[in-house]
Amino acid sequence: MIEQSARITGLGISRIGRRLGIDPWVLTADACLAAIADAGLTPDDIDGLATYPGAFWSTPGITGAGVDDVRAMLGIRTRWHTGGGELPGQLGSVINAVLAVAGGLASHVLCFRTVWESTAQTRIGSRAATLKQAPPREHTQWLDPYGGGYSTYGALQMQRYMHESGATREQLGQIAVTARAHAALNPLAAYREPLTLEDYLGARMIADPLCLFDCDVPIDGSVAFVVSRADEGRIDLSRAIAFEAIGSAAGFAESAAMLWSRTALKPGDVHLAELYDGFSILAITWMEALGLVPPLAAGRFIEGGEAISRGGPLPLNTGGGQLSGGRLHGYGQLYQACRQLRGEAGAMQLPAQPEVAIVSSGASSFTSCLLLSRR
Repeated sequence: MIEQSARITGLGISRIGRRLGIDPWVLTADACLAAIADAGLTPDDIDGLATYPGAFWSTPGITGAGVDDVRAMLGIRTRWHTGGGELPGQLGSVINAVLAVAGGLASHVLCFRTVWESTAQTRIGSRAATLKQAPPREHTQWLDPYGGGYSTYGALQMQRYMHESGATREQLGQIAVTARAHAALNPLAAYREPLTLEDYLGARMIADPLCLFDCDVPIDGSVAFVVSRADEGRIDLSRAIAFEAIGSAAGFAESAAMLWSRTALKPGDVHLAELYDGFSILAITWMEALGLVPPLAAGRFIEGGEAISRGGPLPLNTGGGQLSGGRLHGYGQLYQACRQLRGEAGAMQLPAQPEVAIVSSGASSFTSCLLLSRR
């Protein structure tokens, strides 16, 4: 499999926070230079760049830099690059890097993801306000007459899941409560103060049954990785993270099926799950699509929170996910997975260092997932 040709060799992260007021190019440069140094390389060694969604997107701050920006800032000379908004989920840029390395197009690909949504919204306007000014898209004709927005998508999905599975808000609320408990150990998390189930149940409703704590948090920040050829002599294999399998098909179930078809490992081999939680119900959807819990059984599995806690059988979103850590669109989850696999997560490190981790990003039809190990 092509996955065996690549390794994650470098990790980097910038300052992370709400309304930092820092130029997104600065955040990008900080994360990228940190990742390159962590890989034991210099910018001269980087010959590939990959990002999502590139320099341009429709809502304020959802992108902070593109390929050409990073190439100019760091003086990188590339043999290959990619960037765009129609990749298979936000982790599609990392999957593209694996393909480029496996195909011999590059030896070291710098992958990065930058957001500055919380600052941009104070300067340019909120996401909702911007979307109202944008030209209408075909599918919005069904939502606009009813005032439906993006949260309506998550609310309908959660409502249907509760109806079909019998899951309760008390059960599903453990996604947000556990994320906050994990974020308390993460010095970069957006929200670290305690959150109880009572706080969750009493929170302001956004789109029934989604409440405030079911929605991820706009932040400013950048994360970067270096994906290198596995046989590149300068990489430190003791710290490199291996790709066991990739899933890039359109849809939760389709991406998951593709991933498991490309490895001999099984869901029961997974020690850590870092799953996309743009809404809390999306983490549930990914858990079941990936076979980590049986269909329609996630509510019972997570009830009480122990099963997805740091000491449980399936620790979930150990840095707080996007619900409390901040919206880094899957890159934040990948960063936490790599740190856990390396044993470098500090106060967040799990009691038993994981050997295999699964990471996902995206919702609806733009989805992707990675199975990683430290072998």
